[in-house]
Amino acid sequence: MNKGPISQFIQHHYRHFNAAALVDAAEGYEQHLLDGGKMMITIAGAMSTAELGVSLAEMIRQGKVDIISCTGANLEEDIMNLVAHSHYKRIPHYRDLTPQQEWELLEKGLNRVTDTCIPEEEAFRKIQHNIVKLWKDADAKGERYLPHEFMYKLLLSKVMEKDYEIDPKDSWMIAAAEKDLPIVVGGWEDSTMGNIFSSYIIKGEMKATTMKSGIEYMVWLADWYRKNSSGKGIGFFQIGGGIAGDFPICVVPMMYQDLEWHDVPFWNYFCQISDSTTSYGSYSGAVPNEKITWGKLDIKTPKYIVESDATIVAPLIFAWVLGW
Repeated sequence: MNKGPISQFIQHHYRHFNAAALVDAAEGYEQHLLDGGKMMITIAGAMSTAELGVSLAEMIRQGKVDIISCTGANLEEDIMNLVAHSHYKRIPHYRDLTPQQEWELLEKGLNRVTDTCIPEEEAFRKIQHNIVKLWKDADAKGERYLPHEFMYKLLLSKVMEKDYEIDPKDSWMIAAAEKDLPIVVGGWEDSTMGNIFSSYIIKGEMKATTMKSGIEYMVWLADWYRKNSSGKGIGFFQIGGGIAGDFPICVVPMMYQDLEWHDVPFWNYFCQISDSTTSYGSYSGAVPNEKITWGKLDIKTPKYIVESDATIVAPLIFAWVLGW
């Protein structure tokens, strides 16, 4: 593939340390796909609020990612940015805020994520108003869906299209919905929409079983993995740590150790972008070799770790894979 100006810049300037690790990881990702492998991307932190969709959406459209695992927050926050972008407030001096100033942001309905405030009324409530209709309709019919399936229904219905405030091509959730890309969301309950859904259960307006669970995600993932792990196998590109990464990577030892399916191949590429330090039992900061002891990665699995800010590193690696 002929490389564009971003990749050429990386190739010329990124020669040592984390810069070199970025190049190694990007070349490994590219080679894995060229060899016929598939790739999972896992998204932790607040990468949707960081507008990762500007590069990730094109990765999805060009078939450079086959499945995504993300937190419930990342699942919803891409859509929040889609419909409420003009109402977000950036606070570059966030380190200097006093508790009183933080309280004033709360009173204005501005929930802060580092330097970016998500507008509650325009973002959370706009989605809630529309998605609760899908929840209640499914509940009334006795139908059950996974969290991302409800989100896909919402986007594909285009009921909120008039409210879009960014170019839809920069929304990774729209790109994923249009391709019906597989998504796994462990611990979806730990999200704004998960909290809102719970409130309707507490009020007795819906059944909890209308929303399929994380266990059902894991059962589905085991089947998907077995069907897609032949040949070059499946790679694992992890942005951050936490449940977005740990939940799906465990499907391999679960099948091998608990189901005793000894023909299950290990993940065949692994890269993590992390700024977490390796200490005190941290999963986010664990070096890739630790995963060998858990039956997640093989001795021969290509392993990369880029210890830097994912908001900087991920778009650069995606640019390389896309040939930009």
